[in-house]
Amino acid sequence: MNAPNALRIIREEHAALAALLRSMALLVRDARRRNRTPDFRVLRAMLFYVDEYPERLHHVKESTMLFPRLRECTPAANAVLARLDREHKSGGTRIRDLEHKLIAWELLGEARREVFERSLDDYVTFYLEHMRIEEAEVLPLAETHFGEADWLMLERAFGANRDPLVAPGPETPYVELFRTIVNTTPAPYGLGEAA
Repeated sequence: MNAPNALRIIREEHAALAALLRSMALLVRDARRRNRTPDFRVLRAMLFYVDEYPERLHHVKESTMLFPRLRECTPAANAVLARLDREHKSGGTRIRDLEHKLIAWELLGEARREVFERSLDDYVTFYLEHMRIEEAEVLPLAETHFGEADWLMLERAFGANRDPLVAPGPETPYVELFRTIVNTTPAPYGLGEAA
């Protein structure tokens, strides 16, 4: 059965996104601790990645393939899937609001810092919980109820355009974004010059 490969891809993408979100929060906290501003270019690249890949590709596959098929197999997931779908629908607005707050801090200065920091912490907490629920409640139900054809469909869908943070390669349109994030994020979070 192809279940392990489809599940592996989904979990790897979740892990990469969780690492990126935690890194963003650490960079912002570290900048405050050092009484500096962070590298706004790095933070903008990270937020752009979240908007471009998880919001526009990963969530779409979950909401149009994984969730509907699971609803067909069992009513046990209906409430949690409705919640996750609502969160997916609001995701684009949430990330663009956070991007706006970052730009406000960058352009208007320290008066906007705290609003961004608080919003980032809320967003990271929200997103980590969202992925935890998917992995703790949705994926186990899929493992129980899906057959070979279901897993093959998901493997093809999630394998078609892999997350550049998980599987960077020259064929991805996000290779330069990936390089920017990894190479400019200061060590120890990335390969850039230590802050």
